[in-house]
Amino acid sequence: MSIIGVKGMPRAIGSKTASRIWPIWMLGTLVALGAGGSFRPVAAQMPPLKLGVLTDMSSLYADNGGQGSVVAAQMAVDDFGGTVLGRKIEVISADHQNKADIGGAITRRWIENENVEVILDVPNSAVALAVQGITRDKKKLFLATGAATSRLTGDECSQTGIHWTYDTYALSQGTTKAVSKLGVRSWYFLSADYSLGAQLEADSRKVIAAAGGQVVGAVKHPINTPDFSSFLLQAQSSKADAIALADAGGDFINAVKQAGEFGVTKTQKLVGLLVFIADIHSLGLQSAQGLILSSAFYWDLNDDTRAWSKRFIEKTGKVPTMIHAGTYGAVTHYLKSVAAAGSVDGPVVAAKMREIPVNDFMTKDGRIREDGRLVRDMYLFKVKSPEQSRYKFDYYQLLATIPGNEAFKPQEEGGCPLLSKK
Repeated sequence: MSIIGVKGMPRAIGSKTASRIWPIWMLGTLVALGAGGSFRPVAAQMPPLKLGVLTDMSSLYADNGGQGSVVAAQMAVDDFGGTVLGRKIEVISADHQNKADIGGAITRRWIENENVEVILDVPNSAVALAVQGITRDKKKLFLATGAATSRLTGDECSQTGIHWTYDTYALSQGTTKAVSKLGVRSWYFLSADYSLGAQLEADSRKVIAAAGGQVVGAVKHPINTPDFSSFLLQAQSSKADAIALADAGGDFINAVKQAGEFGVTKTQKLVGLLVFIADIHSLGLQSAQGLILSSAFYWDLNDDTRAWSKRFIEKTGKVPTMIHAGTYGAVTHYLKSVAAAGSVDGPVVAAKMREIPVNDFMTKDGRIREDGRLVRDMYLFKVKSPEQSRYKFDYYQLLATIPGNEAFKPQEEGGCPLLSKK
């Protein structure tokens, strides 16, 4: 008996219609099988597996994440083959505008109305904490490749949340500790007035205290502020050895530029606690030379990083940041885990991601802990002078490799509720 009538409308099967018995997407499969066939779902007829890149497309973090994260995610999908478990993989994106309520609303819409299975990137700690709460409740994957706050694997940890690229603790263990060893004893904090700045400052203060240093003052500035003059004058008057910039993206760039204009760097050392190579490119080596920073990735580190970065640069014309590299790695590991698990169920895939070692051009033998932290090596760099730079994007000199077990906070010290349930 034919089950398809005029213009593809279902005919009755007995006393019921095919549309009442089968989901719409399966009708196409039944037609393809014909009489006497067996059920074999076809990728084009299955609903797509949707990955949502939630990022800053238009403001101070756009160069560090933004469209570059969408490109990196799509590169990973293409390299994987474009399908998994018989389903086409689709990358969608949205701009959270650095507002937790907007990011939260997009996350809910994606999960509840658009069947998005995993959220990626989110380069804003306040937005990331909101997304973590929603995905935890909805049992969907959140792969935080752009957010920094260590709370994502601490008191706000999640069974389905994985903090991928870096965090505030690792950055303080790298940069703050290294600068302290250079003889800096007194510090003044200029911090972004939201969760990133607060956590970055808090984690760095512990390192400073452990090294015998002293914090002589601190001031908070609004996110995405164009004028740092009053904040820098306060820091300058403190006469601290170093001014720690606990901010990122456009805020970091503006603070460094204006510090140079005020002559702050003639007597005090500027320390960037969260620095991206896109920031250095924007500043130029003349302004950024000598800066010590921590990073999870550098495009020119080895043959593998150079090969992937060449492809990224060809697509975007821009140098990849650690967020871009991390987004590629997270998508790749997620898809491998989906295939291995035979499921897209959030908790099931999250467990498989923790089980399988992480290996790609950026991460070698990485492991995801129970609290959701990916443990991998971090790197300490010094920004080259214009004279030292030999070719385009040749910006960093490697000072040290920080093993993952030293870079990231032990999970027993993070306060993750998942651990206390054991």
